[in-house]
Amino acid sequence: MNHPLDRPIWSALTTRQQHFAEGGALARRYPPDVTPFADMADMSPQNFAALGELMSGSEIAVLFTPDVVTPPAEFNVLLAKPGEQMIGMPAEAAVPGVELVSLGAADVAEMMALTELTKPGPFGLRTHELGTFLGIRIGGKLVAMAGERMKPGDYTEMTAICVHPDHRGRGYAQMLLGAIARQIAARGEIPFLHAFSDNASAIALYQRQGMTIRRQLQVTVLQKRAP
Repeated sequence: MNHPLDRPIWSALTTRQQHFAEGGALARRYPPDVTPFADMADMSPQNFAALGELMSGSEIAVLFTPDVVTPPAEFNVLLAKPGEQMIGMPAEAAVPGVELVSLGAADVAEMMALTELTKPGPFGLRTHELGTFLGIRIGGKLVAMAGERMKPGDYTEMTAICVHPDHRGRGYAQMLLGAIARQIAARGEIPFLHAFSDNASAIALYQRQGMTIRRQLQVTVLQKRAP
């Protein structure tokens, strides 16, 4: 691994977010109610075995890796597709009359409902513990949000960037993205994010905001086969 962003999950779980890590030297994961992300020190059979020992029942492991993952026979591959890793400082944006609010444990039900509707990626009961989350409320209802997730080395990932379908096209995503990025930069860290390679509209939005593609990663979702 030449750069912390080449294996961002492993980097995060062995540096700034090691307090979340379940596992050890061979394989690590976040607690499933935080996020299903996991990774291994390398793709050796013993490391896959260690990953499997961390998983139970129908749990999944989501990997972000530089290369295509070919797991042993005891795993099913539920998803395998490329994603773009983007880096940079999005342009600051404001929407007249709209204010950002901090989100936390009291807002989890609404946050999960919004992410279930908009599908920005995995979001669980404890995902908000990974970092700052900001939202926009209209008429008391949470209609948009964004936050922080993986923290590998000096980098912090922006995540859960989503807007309710009834409130799109109003600049909310740009406003949230800029605000989260500036919070990250104020701490001396570098913002980055991920988008599936086939999500052309999201990638175009981030590029318009001033972000650039750093590299492509492979996103793989694994589940153990039933015995």
